[in-house]
Amino acid sequence: MGLFDIFSQKKKKEEPEILPILPQEIYKEGVLELQDVIAPSALKVTPREMHLGDKIARTFFVISYPRFLTTSWFSPIINLDRVFDVSIFVHPTDTAAVLRKFQKKVAEVQSQISTREDKGLVRDPVLDTAYRDLENLRDNLQQAQEKMFDVGLYITIYGDSIEDLDKVESEIKSMLESKLIYVKPALFQQEQGFESVLPVGKDDLSVHSKMNSSPLSSIFPFVSFDLTSDRGILYGVNRHNSGLILFDRFSLENYNSVVFAKSGSGKSYAMKLEILRTLMFDTEVIVIDPEREYEYLAEAAGGRYFNISLSSTNHINPFDLPIPREDESPGDVLRSNIISLVGLFRIMLGGLSPEEDAIIDRAITETYALKDITPDSDFANIEPPLLSDFEMVLAGLEGSESLVQRLNKYTKGTWAGFINRPTNVDINKKFVVFSVRDMEDELKPVAMYIVTHFIWNSVRKTLKKRLLVIDEAWWMMKAEDTASFLFGIAKRGRKYYLGLATITQDVSDFLNSPYGIPMITNSSIQLLLKQSPTSVDLVQETFKLSDEEKYLLLESDVGEGIFFAGLKHVAIKIIASYTEDQIITSDPSQILSIKKSKEALQAQQGLPQQESGAVAEGPPVRN
Repeated sequence: MGLFDIFSQKKKKEEPEILPILPQEIYKEGVLELQDVIAPSALKVTPREMHLGDKIARTFFVISYPRFLTTSWFSPIINLDRVFDVSIFVHPTDTAAVLRKFQKKVAEVQSQISTREDKGLVRDPVLDTAYRDLENLRDNLQQAQEKMFDVGLYITIYGDSIEDLDKVESEIKSMLESKLIYVKPALFQQEQGFESVLPVGKDDLSVHSKMNSSPLSSIFPFVSFDLTSDRGILYGVNRHNSGLILFDRFSLENYNSVVFAKSGSGKSYAMKLEILRTLMFDTEVIVIDPEREYEYLAEAAGGRYFNISLSSTNHINPFDLPIPREDESPGDVLRSNIISLVGLFRIMLGGLSPEEDAIIDRAITETYALKDITPDSDFANIEPPLLSDFEMVLAGLEGSESLVQRLNKYTKGTWAGFINRPTNVDINKKFVVFSVRDMEDELKPVAMYIVTHFIWNSVRKTLKKRLLVIDEAWWMMKAEDTASFLFGIAKRGRKYYLGLATITQDVSDFLNSPYGIPMITNSSIQLLLKQSPTSVDLVQETFKLSDEEKYLLLESDVGEGIFFAGLKHVAIKIIASYTEDQIITSDPSQILSIKKSKEALQAQQGLPQQESGAVAEGPPVRN
């Protein structure tokens, strides 16, 4: 090999080798990484703010605390309806080093007190208080009852403009300063402050206050408004802090609830979701359904579905008498039933004069006597009278001509057969639904009163945990007698382990009734969903809502609102699983889709398809 060849090879080694760019490397250059996704489009740091793309952030730190911190002092900030982040850093300190510092500090304070005494000056309460606090803390630290920590509390607020930040800052400062807690913005340290609030565990701001265990416990963990208990059902999610709203209505002073919402806001959906979850906890549920919304739920849950109408084969005799409980006398039960029947006839006959009221009362008593039913009878072995028996007795009383004529349509006229038959309804099932959708509007209050009275008599027979749901309760609140009877159930239901849930979309009709407000005050749970502008002022006045809560109800989406339980209330979002949603949905498009899927499945299996619009009647169990 010659020198030229050696030189050429050496030169080739010194020259960098040019390799072709592979397609894979070109692809990798265009792939987004995590930091590319979460990073803002632009970043600008100023002495008081950080501009993160379209948003502006400002960080504060707490510089001073009062002598005492009360429990839940931070909850108003946590529940503030603003966008902000909070970071708390707790750094343990060496107890021995703290005790040495305290010993020196105690000596200084004691020296100042002695100097003032020698000079004959008036006692300084500040020095005396500081001395006592230092000595008590020294004792607790020495006995290991307390520990000392360096605590940093940082808050980062966000806004679309400087004006938004100033408004939130003023709001937070005023809330904290009212508790003698003072904050300052991290001037010229906004970057370090923002990094300290990020969930990476870095305390770059390092602005600390000395704090012992007791006051520290009032800060961490966060104390926030919630309605979470160790038992009950899931009502929804807290919209402010994403906490779960778990509650048991049967753990409150009474078991009643009211639901107010405009049409299409999810009130029946929320109630059906509660029913489905309540059935899992050994609770019997009875529903009065005015719009046939609970039929599929009854079928899915293995319950019974009764259609109450003029042409229905299901009948309820209002003259039925419940069997007295051990703590009740037959005479009291009979008198109570007579009073309820007088109220029923007042609704059926369009009102009664005082004279007519007395005639009806006498006729009912004599109708029971016709069947040998007296206050001393055994109600277990009797055959109750029918409406036609009552009409016969009434016709024999003086001054009853007008009453008989008005009653005639229920016994011989168009509406005959509705209630003039023996009872053939059995509600001995865990889930029962009464539908009154096919009942004429003029008769719906009568039908709902009769069904509710029948349920009430059945409830009094045996003591069980039950929930009675009355959808579109405004039908019953329109007449004073039905409203009074409903209020009586709300007041007396607890004695029989019965919870009453009333749902209404016509808020004005409900609240304008003389029993509307008493119904609310006798309901430990209230659920307010989206309201219409025409009724929201009435709701605000009734429930003593703030303007922010009023606008929350106006702007809420379907299934969102405010949940009250006892003295607490939170913003709620109702969430169902996919399976629950398929069972309880009231959306016509979803119902049609489910129906088509079911028909397709039946066609594949060669099963006969049910005719469209068929009504399931009678007491047979739906499996």
